[in-house]
Amino acid sequence: MPPFRPILPSLLRPFNSIPLRTFTTTSPTRLAKISIVGRLAAEPELLPTSSGQDVVRYTLGTSAGPKENRQTSWWKVAAFPAEGSPMKDLLMGLGKGSMLYVEGNCKFDKFTDKEGNERSGLNIVQ
Repeated sequence: MPPFRPILPSLLRPFNSIPLRTFTTTSPTRLAKISIVGRLAAEPELLPTSSGQDVVRYTLGTSAGPKENRQTSWWKVAAFPAEGSPMKDLLMGLGKGSMLYVEGNCKFDKFTDKEGNERSGLNIVQ
């Protein structure tokens, strides 16, 4: 019988040894992908960027907990559909309350609201 060797320590690596992701066009970072299933809070907006590329912005709501104590989280999503991609037409054709599966990169932002309060939020970029 071979000697017992724990395999768990070999699976644990220092965080800096995890390879950077290379599957997107955004700058490489570590572990920044999120998947969400939720409903559209309002119809998506189509806006141009300063570079002329279109961005589709929308908000998803997700709920958790028992019916009498349900909590809703709101997620802001920005999608940059490729030129000629059907994604833009698909998103723009969806109405409020449509259920979506969204997968994208996370971006944590801090900002000051109209009243001067410091706020923060997790945004999703597709």
